Amino acid sequence: MTEVTRTLVVWCADWPVVAAGVPLDQPAAVFHANRVVACSPAARAEGVERHQRRRDAQARCPDLVVLHHDPAAAARAFEPVPAALEALTPRIEITSPGACAFPTRGPSRYHGGDRALADKAGALVHEVLSGRAPVRVGVADGRFAAALAARRPVPPAAGPAAGPAALPADSTATTAGPVAPPGGPAAGPAAGLAAPPERSTVVAPGGSPRFLAPLPVTVLAEQEGPAGAELVDVLERLGVRTLGDLAALPVAQVVGRFGAEGRAAHRLARGLDERPPVTVPPPAELTLSAEIDPPAERVEAVAFVARRLVDDLQARLSATGSSCTRLVIGAETEHGETHERVWRTEGTFTALAIADRVRWQLDGWLHAGAHRPSGGLSRLWLAPDEVVAAGGRQLAFSAGGPGSVDAVEAGDRAARALARVQGLLGVDAVQVPEWRGGRGPGERVGLVPVAAADVTEPRPAAQRGWVGEPWPGAVPEPAPAVVHDPQRPAQVLDAAGRPVRVSGRGEVSAAPAAVTVGSDRGARPAPVVAWAGPWPCDERWWDLATHRRRARLQVATAGGVAYLLTVESGRWSVEATYD
Repeated sequence: MTEVTRTLVVWCADWPVVAAGVPLDQPAAVFHANRVVACSPAARAEGVERHQRRRDAQARCPDLVVLHHDPAAAARAFEPVPAALEALTPRIEITSPGACAFPTRGPSRYHGGDRALADKAGALVHEVLSGRAPVRVGVADGRFAAALAARRPVPPAAGPAAGPAALPADSTATTAGPVAPPGGPAAGPAAGLAAPPERSTVVAPGGSPRFLAPLPVTVLAEQEGPAGAELVDVLERLGVRTLGDLAALPVAQVVGRFGAEGRAAHRLARGLDERPPVTVPPPAELTLSAEIDPPAERVEAVAFVARRLVDDLQARLSATGSSCTRLVIGAETEHGETHERVWRTEGTFTALAIADRVRWQLDGWLHAGAHRPSGGLSRLWLAPDEVVAAGGRQLAFSAGGPGSVDAVEAGDRAARALARVQGLLGVDAVQVPEWRGGRGPGERVGLVPVAAADVTEPRPAAQRGWVGEPWPGAVPEPAPAVVHDPQRPAQVLDAAGRPVRVSGRGEVSAAPAAVTVGSDRGARPAPVVAWAGPWPCDERWWDLATHRRRARLQVATAGGVAYLLTVESGRWSVEATYD
């Protein structure tokens, strides 16, 4: 049994930015939970990096275009890429929007070798994307090495590369254009396609360990592999800084210190797959299908049906102590048109992750332009393609704790309820809160679609201490009960009946004596019995378009109502109301 599968990976760089429709020569970044998840090359040139906080990114690049993370839109925009690669081989595996892969054994022989296949794949994707995104292709033993080869192309070696013997010392070869395979140019990528300007990296068979050896161990976390940031941090502090250092360690000692997570990372560092290939096909009873009558033309209606299939599939997997790592999702229209995609995850699929991928795939197919179906969807099926033993979940004995049985069941029930509401109202209509930085109460909490968050697992961004940095000028606790959007107009008067003003130094012209809320002529002023502030803030002073100078004031009235007031350009308004 072979320990590794030779794989080709196609990677579209900075895909979340490209899917948002922003040119890569413009500084832009995609944020999720107030952190950078992707940015354009122009933004990186200004110092913006992944995992950076939003305030730090905007401080380094004032002209940064802020984009919200939308995996559904990214998957919908990525649909033409696997559709184009189906000209080379069926069953393209999609790991995430922007990256896909397939085994090269058969296609490589047909198209004249790995290098010719890589160039042809790059040419197909470059043509379908019309040059909107850099396209890079990597071929190596194993998905992990192939993904790194696609993301980190090496410079071409000096002299001609006539075959495996001419490869450089790291057993890699990089090509910038089409390479004619043996047997004539018709079999190569030049047959009817223009070569992409991007390069492809081909690691010779058996050369993955040597290619991976000099790379830092941080790539284990960057590639969303099994190793998290904590494992990588421990390895670096122990002096294990490269994948070669990790591969040189005895596997027994790595497993004894880091367990299954360390074993998977050790296998990747040696150029192997994360786990040995599964040779036994999944049981036939795990393949589930559902008829949709009448045929549905909206993704939300199909997603509602898919959720029942997902719950049934997860129940059957749990009953056998198994988990799914590769899943085939297929759909058929009332006119007999079929659409099938293979999805892979680095860990194991959760119910919410499967439901999201069903929605992404069908949304991309129904909005595919010239290749969209001509009728409604009448059948849907889920077929696990790779099933492994489940790692299990250790539940707490105490009832009511974060990891208790009751808490897990409550999270599952909440996920099912949210899925039903999504099917009725749409994906973007159901949102959950996340903490963000800001000075005002309306800025500290934001809403994100529940499709972008796993509500069955702990969400750090939902915890109160998620934003730890201080915000000068922030309104102190307690938080108000109601935040008004839009803000309500108000008037603040002193004892002489004159409008209260706040100077540029943050000083009030006189003590507030009365507050009138609303623009009605019959509104009566309420006497002020206590007040605090002001808290001035000068925000985004470096950007003329978004620069704001304002001050906030807390007042308590004789009627028992307290307000958070904001003054900007001499006009007062009620930002929030306290109980």
